[in-house]
Amino acid sequence: MPYSLDNRLVVGIASSALFDLAAADDVFRNHGEQAYRKYQEDKLTEPLGPGVAFPFIKRLLSLNDLSGGDGPLVEVVILSRNDPDTGLRVMRSVEHHNLAITRAIFMQGKSPYKFMPVLHMALFLSANRADVHEATSRGLPAGLVLPSDYVDDTDDADLRIAFDFDGVLADDASERVMQAGGLEEFHAHERANTVTPHSPGPLAGFLREINRIQRREEDRRLEDPTYRIRLHVAIVTARSAPSHERPISSLKAWGVTVNDVFFLGGVDKGPVIGVLRPHIFFDDQQANLTSTSPMAPSVHIPYGVVNLPSGAGEAAGGEPAPHAEHAGGRTDDQ
Repeated sequence: MPYSLDNRLVVGIASSALFDLAAADDVFRNHGEQAYRKYQEDKLTEPLGPGVAFPFIKRLLSLNDLSGGDGPLVEVVILSRNDPDTGLRVMRSVEHHNLAITRAIFMQGKSPYKFMPVLHMALFLSANRADVHEATSRGLPAGLVLPSDYVDDTDDADLRIAFDFDGVLADDASERVMQAGGLEEFHAHERANTVTPHSPGPLAGFLREINRIQRREEDRRLEDPTYRIRLHVAIVTARSAPSHERPISSLKAWGVTVNDVFFLGGVDKGPVIGVLRPHIFFDDQQANLTSTSPMAPSVHIPYGVVNLPSGAGEAAGGEPAPHAEHAGGRTDDQ
């Protein structure tokens, strides 16, 4: 019987997000594809170092110790523009770092994100801006991993995930009101629609799967009172009163929960994220991520009105993340 990915959290990740491919990318850019191929062959036995999303993936996979007899709760699949030969170093690095990743798709010079639906992926992470934008335009839950100087605390076994709300967990309908009419009209709209749930946004399904793992943790704690909860979820949003009630009622309507909510009312998110120290933070606005990415691994969700060419998100700027999968034997991000 074929192995089923049903009832599992499946995350796709480009090797550019999982590992540090800066040196390989530099070889490709300065010396071309053939030199890159030789470089990867010569370095085959040298493991790649952790990338920006490595702490998140490692901790997510560690939650498989909660699995029962029906297999792992979490599956991570590598989606790579590398060809199979140059992808060997990626898989050897996976083994070196003891990551429980056994599935990968290597497509020479092409993005494999089109396989997300058939593999039931709730999230795709990459440092390739074009791939992420294309996936998002097709309604797929994808995020651009931004460069970060975050240093992981390897003694910390917890996994902390933080989300913005509008344009990430919820759709951008309210954000459109904000962009068109300003803050006062936004608050009036939210007060008038307090009991009307938002429509789910691109990562609502991912949160639902995370909640399923959290319920497994709660079951474990009931069985063993000494068990310490490891998975924590927060919302960090620019909303404030009186627009705070509708997100809470929306979460309830969707049947999902979070542990903490920060209604910051436009206060800079960076220092708050610096104290919260999530292992990954998702936001749809580049201006926010410019502040948070030095503090924690940060992911841009290029969804909604603020990411239209004439929208506020584009005006906020932000350079593409360094590319690291190239054509032919490509490293993950061009």
